[in-house]
Amino acid sequence: MRLILANPSEHPGVATLPFGDRLDAWTLPRMHGVLGLHRHVVRLIELGDVSYVIKELPDNLVEREYRLLRELDDHGLPTAEVVAAITDKPDRTDGMLVTRHLDYAIPYRTLLSGRGLTIPYLGERVLDALAGLLVRLHLAGFFWGDCSLSNTLFRRDAGALSAYVIDMETGEQFPELSDGQRSLDLQIATENVAGGLLDLQAGNQLAAAIDPWEVSMQIEERYRNLWSELTEPAEFAPGETFRIEQRLERLHELGFDVEEMDIVDDGTGDRLRYVPRVVEHGYHSQRLKNLTGLETTENQARRLLADIRAFGGELQQQRLAAGRETGYPLRNLPDNVVAVRWLDQRFEPLIAKIPREMFAKLEAAEIYHQLLEHRWFLSQQRNADVPLDVALDSYVLDVLVNAPNELLHVDDDPELADLVAVERTMYSDSPSIDASETAEEPT
Repeated sequence: MRLILANPSEHPGVATLPFGDRLDAWTLPRMHGVLGLHRHVVRLIELGDVSYVIKELPDNLVEREYRLLRELDDHGLPTAEVVAAITDKPDRTDGMLVTRHLDYAIPYRTLLSGRGLTIPYLGERVLDALAGLLVRLHLAGFFWGDCSLSNTLFRRDAGALSAYVIDMETGEQFPELSDGQRSLDLQIATENVAGGLLDLQAGNQLAAAIDPWEVSMQIEERYRNLWSELTEPAEFAPGETFRIEQRLERLHELGFDVEEMDIVDDGTGDRLRYVPRVVEHGYHSQRLKNLTGLETTENQARRLLADIRAFGGELQQQRLAAGRETGYPLRNLPDNVVAVRWLDQRFEPLIAKIPREMFAKLEAAEIYHQLLEHRWFLSQQRNADVPLDVALDSYVLDVLVNAPNELLHVDDDPELADLVAVERTMYSDSPSIDASETAEEPT
């Protein structure tokens, strides 16, 4: 038997698992199924504070998916962390792929049914996240080949959603994708999403406002609009260079940065043509990480950076007042100094007041975003600014304490189990699906 273990120092317990046995024969403590349906046997194992998803499939698919998931991660694309590949078992049975469970991932069935969330139906945001993920893969030269709701996981991202690739059995990387490859991948995504929504509708588990065909057809429009904004050339007159700055600002708002920009004269001197060379998504999250060390999703980072700027404004007002009293004007603080003070004086003290057990509900950055939202609503109600510490007490008691736990969704969660009960019945006679398995992390 061959075991390839990525980053072994970070996952020492994985090597102790009984990979020589078939996965459906494992009887380990803290082992669960995972919500959903699969073509393969899948289990979730909790080892200490870390959870892992283990999937059983043929050796060639294990090796292929291990390679592609590593390549996705190397490109900074949103995917599950691949941990291990097991092949060449002595009994010639299927191998296994081990990935780290994506904490706080919300099952798409929950998102599209409107159940079990502190905010209701998120269907529009699911589409945006899925289209955005497909664009990011294509920019990096990845052909997915099986984009679907069940092959994607979603996490909260400051009011929006972030999408993550889970399954890449049919994928491949190229130096650059042709228009035909992109169109084919988009067509597959549209058909798969329509099929997934129709399955939910047949099981009476789809929000009434969602029309499967109408919604699935929106993916292409959202994809093409984003692709055009990121890649299409544009023209401007020599005196309209401000249009370049406007384009850069729009790209930054979308979370993308530009490595370089080609500007070409049309030969007459009347028009200039520019083509952006977009680099990977994560403009705001990378800036926040550089300033504070915090690792967040893109919209969370944008929200926290805005709060850092507001905090910096408060600091500057205090420094101006101190300067007037002493007669010695104080210079503006650099961004990195403001960010460190924000971390020490605002973010960490507030997060430290959250009861530890409530971090199973939401991650820290999302809690902070929701706290800022809650403070805004309280201020609107009271027609006066509400201090953050006052808003925190109200947020914990009125919002967070009643929110569902989102750290881990497994098939022994009674609130979610009935969302796939009908689907299991529908597919129980299908030879391609093991109806005894439940998994949200798809294969």
